[in-house]
Order: sequence, then C-alpha cells, then structure tokens
Amino acid sequence: MQFTLVVYGAPHSAQGAGTALRFAKAVLASGHSIFRVFFYGDGIHNGSALATPPQDEQDLLRQWQALQQSHQLDLTVCIAAAQRRGVLSESEANRLERPAANLADGFTLAGLGQLAEATALSDRLVSFGG
Repeated sequence: MQFTLVVYGAPHSAQGAGTALRFAKAVLASGHSIFRVFFYGDGIHNGSALATPPQDEQDLLRQWQALQQSHQLDLTVCIAAAQRRGVLSESEANRLERPAANLADGFTLAGLGQLAEATALSDRLVSFGG
C-alpha cells in the first residue's frame, strides 16, 4: 500500500509531527511505501534548518532527515505556507531578496499541486493535525 502523509503541526507546539514521524516509520517497517510527506500550515516548521530543540527533547528534524536518507522519501514543504512563515530555500531567498535561506537538507518546496498529485497516486492519505 502506498501512503501520503500531510503534517499540519509544528514540531514544537503539538504532537502531530511526532505522531506522523512514528507512523511513517511503522508504515515503512511494515513493507508499505510513502509517496510523499507534505508539510502544510505550521507543519512547515518541521523543515526549518534553524530549529534547535533542547537536549532532552526529540530532534524531529534530524529524524525526518534520517528517514528521508534511508528511504529516499519526498519531504515536501508548501511553498506559500513556508514563505509566510519565513522558511526559504536558497533559490527562494535569492528570488525574494532575503538575506538567508533556512530550508533544511532533504526537504523541498512545492505547491499544492504536489499534494493533489500525491493524493491521486496514493492508496491512502493520512493527515496529522496541530
């Protein structure tokens, strides 16, 4: 079975992001596949390279990156939501004439069309709220 996950929750403010990560690991461990993980709304903060959780908390960014590397996951951040919240890729920072980029390695920016495509090509769409 092929899944697409949509993450609406920021890593520091709710359990949705952590639950999505645990679900993704379980899906992959069960032999299923993940077409795309789409971060939307405050969920885009999961893709910020500047997030630094305290040492006694989970580092969800590093865990998403490790999962992306080991399973070649498509971690997609909604570009409109990211721009509103100040999470930019190098090319977007240059285009918008901003002084720096902070989209973490392993994450890409894309529009809602990528979510529509993922929905059409997946067997299940599972959302994780904030």
